[in-house]
This record gives sequence, C-alpha cells and structure tokens, in this order.
Amino acid sequence: MSAVLRMVAAAALAAVLAGCSAMRLAYENADTFVRWRASSYLDLQGEAADDLNDRIDAFHAWHRANALPQYAALAREAAARAERGISPDDIVWGYDSFMAQARESLREAARRIAPLLDRLTPGQVAHMEERFAEDNRKFARENMKGSDKERRRLRFRRAQERLEDWVGPLSDDQAERVRRFADETPLFDELRLADRKRLQAEFLAIVRAHEATRRLADAATSWQRGRDPAYAAASDAFRAGYFALLADLDKTLSADQRRHFVARLRGFAEDFDALVAAAARERAAPEARPQ
Repeated sequence: MSAVLRMVAAAALAAVLAGCSAMRLAYENADTFVRWRASSYLDLQGEAADDLNDRIDAFHAWHRANALPQYAALAREAAARAERGISPDDIVWGYDSFMAQARESLREAARRIAPLLDRLTPGQVAHMEERFAEDNRKFARENMKGSDKERRRLRFRRAQERLEDWVGPLSDDQAERVRRFADETPLFDELRLADRKRLQAEFLAIVRAHEATRRLADAATSWQRGRDPAYAAASDAFRAGYFALLADLDKTLSADQRRHFVARLRGFAEDFDALVAAAARERAAPEARPQ
C-alpha cells in the first residue's frame, strides 16, 4: 500500500484518532490536508493538479455518503460492548471491522486516483520515488533509533499515551501491564521498513507500467500478500500481545475509566451521525434552490 493511497484513504480514517470535540473539524478539512500532502508526492501542475483536486473531492464525497454511516454504527456497537466489558472476541471484532473499512476505502481511493497515475511522466514517478525514500528515512529515525531498551521504552510511552486517550490516566498496575507488553512483544521495525519498501516498489512498478487502472485497486487491498514470513510472524505475535493487553486492562478498568471509554465511543458515533446529516443537507441544498 503506497504512501499516496494511505494518505488519501487514511485522511478520512484519521479523524477517528482525534478527540471527539475536534473530530468534525478534522474530517471536514481532510480533503484540504490530502491536497497539501499529495502535492509533495505528485508533482502536478495546471490541469493535472485540477484533476487531482477533483478526484480527492469525489473520494471525500463518497466517503461521507458510504463510510461514515458504517463508522457511526460501529462506534455505537463498540460502545455497547465496552459498557458491558470487552472480551477477546470483541477485540477481534473491532480489529476486523476496522480493517474491513480500511480495505473498502483503499479500494475506492485506488479506483479514483488510478487514471491520473497512469498519466504520470517518468520524471513525476521519479519524484514520487524520492519522496518514498524520504519517508523511509523518517520512519527509521522515528522507530529504529537507539538500543533495544530505548526502543522498548519508546514503545511503552506511545502505548500508554494511546490508551490514556481512550480511558484516562492509568493506574500504576495498569501501566506496569503496558510495560510488560512493550518488553515482551517482538521488536520488528527493520522488518516493517523492509515491507514498506516492498510495497512501494510494487506500487511504482504498477505506475511505471501504466497499469494502475487495471491493477491498483486489487493491489491496494491485498497488501499482506507477499509478506516476508518473518515479518508476518512478528506482526501476528505483536498483535496477539496487544490484544491480550487490551483484554487484561479491560478487567481492571475503574468505573470512571469505563465511563470515559464508553463516552468517547458514543461521542464518535454522535459526531459521525452529525457529519452524515451535514453531508445529506449539502447534497439536498442544490435541489432545493429555485430554478
């Protein structure tokens, strides 16, 4: 999955990671963010730049009409499960649901941007390749710096911050459980970087062959195909460890932490519903104007 497709599809999904009060603003400005980011990957001018903007607008409209109602339903269901206490099956359900939404959005993003990619010149493809290389160097700086002990300490801090966004401050015992997760799950950022490069190479090969319209949508949704077995095994072990962490933490949530967790999920559902309603009003507005 290339950085270009990740950017187009994930800009819509990224609002889920923002605070509820900021989520609507983040989502409504996702198309602007994508345009800004896309310009650093795709060296487009004139009509080609206008074409990209039109395709981003069309994808954003599709996402509001098709994906947001599903997000709202998923958030409501997740809140109900969180309120009664999540089980390992609930965690798998949440992961599978999110991945299904990601694949659907990636397929649609790929389908919409592919004709433009098929018209890129060799120089424009080379520019995109250079940007991928810059991204890879940034990934290495942010994830592969320092000793194993330092990297595990960074993993612990990041995991703790994400969890506290959802449930509020962790107790000492809960933080210790997070630390154990960080210490026991494999460090595999070198394998992650190698897989990023594999996906980028596959994407660039498709674009250079001018076969994006024919092949990109399928490639975008099957990014796990062709993974190094060592990377697949490490990724599975990491995910299993994280799922076990979530299940253990849920058993220890205080009443305040659970209320925080449930309220956050319900807030997302309400914001998604509001965005869906706003999009419906926008679609209806031109029809309501007198001729």
